[in-house]
Amino acid sequence: MRTSILTATLLTFFSFTSAGYAEEAKETAANKESKYLSNIRQVTSGLPRAGEGYFSPDGKSIIYQAYPVGYPFYQIYVQDLENGKPRRISPGRGRTTCSYFSVDGKSLLFASSHSDPRLDVTEKKARDLAAQGGSRRYQWDFDPHMDIYTVALDGTGLKRLTDAPGYDAEGSYSSDGKQIVFTSSRDGDPDLYIMDADGTNVRQITNKDGYDGGPFFSPDNKWVIFRSDRQKEHMLQLFAVSADGKTEVQLTDNLNQVNWCPYFHPSGDYLVWAGADYSQGPGPKSKFQLFTLELKNENGKLSAGDITQVTHELSQDVLPVFSPDGTKLMWTSTRSEDETSQLWIGDWVRGQKGQKQ
Repeated sequence: MRTSILTATLLTFFSFTSAGYAEEAKETAANKESKYLSNIRQVTSGLPRAGEGYFSPDGKSIIYQAYPVGYPFYQIYVQDLENGKPRRISPGRGRTTCSYFSVDGKSLLFASSHSDPRLDVTEKKARDLAAQGGSRRYQWDFDPHMDIYTVALDGTGLKRLTDAPGYDAEGSYSSDGKQIVFTSSRDGDPDLYIMDADGTNVRQITNKDGYDGGPFFSPDNKWVIFRSDRQKEHMLQLFAVSADGKTEVQLTDNLNQVNWCPYFHPSGDYLVWAGADYSQGPGPKSKFQLFTLELKNENGKLSAGDITQVTHELSQDVLPVFSPDGTKLMWTSTRSEDETSQLWIGDWVRGQKGQKQ
């Protein structure tokens, strides 16, 4: 199993920023973004780095991963959007990632490696790397001790859902809350699986060489969208697979561009994702921006339609998600003044000013 499949993609996001660009270029970017987004504001601060946020079912709270001050791995936090105070709900040790609210909003889903029997050694290696100046480099290690857990909204009642050997993470719920789709390396290669919400009845829905990850159900639960580098290592493209695993559709096919982190609009008519031009490899010019992709559904089969660029900032913009009512977009961006990755939210105004809804 490759242990750094996402490194080339994510290193660009966390290593290159927009410092030194002209104010005029920023104004142009803002004008272009205003067709789709308004009232853009930063919603996390006070933690060294935060990202991959998701809305609660009522849209009033968010859950996300962030680096605690003085600890080398992400932990999971929930935050009320009104008071803006983060509250940690993960165990506090080990790597954590990919959190999500349950449909009723009463429990939380996330992946953690806190059960690593050699966690002290793992933490020491990370701290040593940070001491050598390597703390800003983002790598995805597919930690074999990563498993999926649920916990109550107040952080109590931690329950482990997966215990198969290998990496289990990147989970999210179906819209009815009955199923969880996730990525697992239990067969030696990162593929997609679906299980019942209690962790039982696990079934595999993809089985091809290469990384398949970042899965989300469609609003009607008939499809799962995901990212994969099965065509060319590191060059992630977007795919959809039917929930029974029988039908698969490739949605993007541009090996000069990395396309990842797709997410459905609640209408199911289109999705949003982040893409960057990698025709010349990772570098300052290969910054990630957000795009939408129209979806066609003819005779029960998805296909790709028009692509529209949404963000044009000189920052890096990734991991976009819609609020449950489709009126807001949240994403991870380096557009903050100190150029660290933080969560931002904008009102989604697509459909106004002549834009197609």
